[in-house]
Amino acid sequence: MKTTLLRFTARDRARRFHRPILGLAVASLPLIGCPALAQESAGPAAAPYPRAGIGVGPVAAGYAEARWAEDWSAYADPARRKDALDRLKFIPLSADGAVWLSLSGEMRARTALTTGPGLLDRPDQRLDTLRLVGGADLHLGRHLRAYGEVAHGGSGGRNDPNPVGAIRNDLVVQQAFVDVSGEAGGLELGARLGRQFFIDGSPYLISTRNGATILTPFNGARAWVRGARWRADVFDLKATQLGTGGVDDDRTDDARRFQGVTAGMVVPRDWFGGSKLFFDPFVWRTTDADRRWGAQTARERRDYVGARLWGEMGPANIDWAVARQTGRFGDRRIEALHVFTQQSVSLGDGAGAPRLGVRIDYGSGGGSYGDGTLRAAVTPQGVPTFYSYQNVFGPVNMIAVAPNISIRRGRTTLSGEVQGTWRASERDAVYRATDLPYAGTQAVDGRRVGEVWRVQAAHNVSARTSLIGRYEHLAAGPVLKDAGYASSDYLTAWINFRF
Repeated sequence: MKTTLLRFTARDRARRFHRPILGLAVASLPLIGCPALAQESAGPAAAPYPRAGIGVGPVAAGYAEARWAEDWSAYADPARRKDALDRLKFIPLSADGAVWLSLSGEMRARTALTTGPGLLDRPDQRLDTLRLVGGADLHLGRHLRAYGEVAHGGSGGRNDPNPVGAIRNDLVVQQAFVDVSGEAGGLELGARLGRQFFIDGSPYLISTRNGATILTPFNGARAWVRGARWRADVFDLKATQLGTGGVDDDRTDDARRFQGVTAGMVVPRDWFGGSKLFFDPFVWRTTDADRRWGAQTARERRDYVGARLWGEMGPANIDWAVARQTGRFGDRRIEALHVFTQQSVSLGDGAGAPRLGVRIDYGSGGGSYGDGTLRAAVTPQGVPTFYSYQNVFGPVNMIAVAPNISIRRGRTTLSGEVQGTWRASERDAVYRATDLPYAGTQAVDGRRVGEVWRVQAAHNVSARTSLIGRYEHLAAGPVLKDAGYASSDYLTAWINFRF
């Protein structure tokens, strides 16, 4: 792949990268322009691709992180609505029920205590946050939909620094889009335009960063085609720069762009003695006009070529992803690699059986403080809490090995994990969850960063309400200590309600 790319000029590479996006956009124009015509001209009804694999995140007890991924159409039957909140999930706006509105909401109140914030000798910090979200999903027949969502993020506490927009935000339009879909030739086609969550891929690489108060959306277009056993999604998105005031200061960030193609296929069910696996290859590109590595700031273009294999194999669950990264940082070449592997196995029958697992992750490093090839691997927007509940680490220049166990008893799940953490390259720094370095760590010797010990208890009061508590002890290793950093403890608890 690398040899082939080097044969093209920058303009040729850009044309080659955008061609699939333009092709699918053109193919979607009949649907966007006239959904009714698409309905009339459709061939046989599309055989649905398994909902779990379409790239909208998991759905549990009807609820999802991306609320538009939920399907409440069954509530068209009044007999299925058990209370007043159920009635808000399907509000008919036409006599035949073809036009209907679904309302959603969320409240999360959380408090968190951190000793030695920033892994430095500082006064303990307490951060109290409140998330309030309201959403409306308007269905205009089977093929056209408009979705809007606003959120408020409040914060307070003790020794709280000036929070960023993802923590405190008076009011933000978290999502606002229209989408159109239809069937043709046994395929499902669709397109979405506007501000939206994008979680089509390994959460280690791309996510909404749900640990924050305000979830992080993108702005742009996504289109898809799905058959019974395969799918393809193309997208062209820009990041969102979150302010802390009203809706006027949450802007599309033209300097940061994320685009690409994600495919998917259902692995034959009879493989591995019976499985529910998905294989998702992808080709992505990120651009950042003002990326900083070491003492240098320059434009960065980073191309990702990789794949994800994930799902169930009998009692085992796996989620494996590999992403090779190439491109340019200013006039320097990029050669980086991410490998994420998470696997667990049930030790008995039934949902209450204990699960043993291990997570092994690798993010290459090196070149951040030099003039040669840049080997520091970064994610487009991965989940940092995989490496630390308090968001002090990210998978840049990192090797992490984390055995874990979880036990479920009724509505309560207990889990524990210990993560050993090392640098992939001694000639590079230790990095925070923001991909920024811990100053001075690039100048000390050694690889061992430290250990992260953590436990979590989660209790589902009901399908709508959950209580969660987490504790973490970060034991600083030689690299952190030699650079002047220390160990830290973190304790947090929250209640989450949604409808």
